[in-house]
Amino acid sequence: MPLYLNDEQTMLRDTAKDFVAEHAPVSHMRALRDEKDATGFSRDLWKQFAEMGFTGILIGEDQGGLGLGHVEAGVVLEEIGRNLSPSPFLSTAVAAVEALKGSAQAERWFPSILAGETVAALAIDEGAKHRASIAMKAERSGNGFRLTGAKQFVTHGHVADLLIVAARTAGSADDTGGVTLFAVPRDAAGLTAEAERLADSSLAARMRFDGVAVDADAVIGEVDAGRDPLNRLLRAGRTGAAAELLGVGGGAMDLTVSYLKERKQFGAAIGSFQALQHRAAHLYSEMEVARAAVLKAQQLLDCGDLKADAAVSVAKAMTAMATTLSVQEGVQMHGGIGMTDEYDIGFYMKRARVLAEMFGDANFHADALATAAGY
Repeated sequence: MPLYLNDEQTMLRDTAKDFVAEHAPVSHMRALRDEKDATGFSRDLWKQFAEMGFTGILIGEDQGGLGLGHVEAGVVLEEIGRNLSPSPFLSTAVAAVEALKGSAQAERWFPSILAGETVAALAIDEGAKHRASIAMKAERSGNGFRLTGAKQFVTHGHVADLLIVAARTAGSADDTGGVTLFAVPRDAAGLTAEAERLADSSLAARMRFDGVAVDADAVIGEVDAGRDPLNRLLRAGRTGAAAELLGVGGGAMDLTVSYLKERKQFGAAIGSFQALQHRAAHLYSEMEVARAAVLKAQQLLDCGDLKADAAVSVAKAMTAMATTLSVQEGVQMHGGIGMTDEYDIGFYMKRARVLAEMFGDANFHADALATAAGY
């Protein structure tokens, strides 16, 4: 498969680029941050995403969506990252949609996701560093279940309409089997959320489930076989986060290159200094390698290739490292002013730090690749 966008994907990229730059630029993020907005994103903007058709990219045409793939979803996510746009697109239109596909819950939630009326949050992580351990209990109760336990790092969890929850219906916390995935409405009794601001001013919640009752219809997939929809969610989320990271790194690089052309010292633009040219060229090459890794992972996911898992880990690790280099070089080349709020580059560094941790950092995915290879 060629590692470039086809004509239709290029048109989508141009549409997304213009839309996000106009309606959700960095100034939009700044305004929410300065106002200490308690939601973390704009509901009105989310409806505009729906009007553009973006929320239905991964939903099949037979269910009212566009029936496109991860390459197209990544095109939108890259522009979200480039503009630091606070949006539930990744958690809702990408990860949650992938988890719900093929389940009875899809019929309930897809129409409102398509309309921009539903925001989904992912209640997956229970500890630091995205470990696979799942201890939350889902115990049989009548014709349903009661969920008891805690989750953390639940982006938009305090305001989401739908929670995708991974809980244990059999076995111990570290067992691969015995996990069930549930679709839980946010207004369920016994559910509490404590929102916290992250480094990039976004909001994520610590959530408590105190005997939250759900009926059997809330199960996504099969009881004790939740790893299948959970793995779909994670593949989509990791690849989507990699695409958004790519946008963050690309946006930071663009800012830095522009600054190198404008800032003068000793009567010359600092971009004319060979040492800085070498660093900028190195950064460009690293970002291009990361771009190729992300596109390959997206293509393999779209065609259901068995090698997709490895490609997804490569993409997430590569974009985390390349974008970290981009934002660090950006701040270095801007000088001390790069860490002030007057310039946008510092905000790119903060967003990159949060996204790098989301769905597993570079070390997590390097370890996954090594384990899969038998090391």
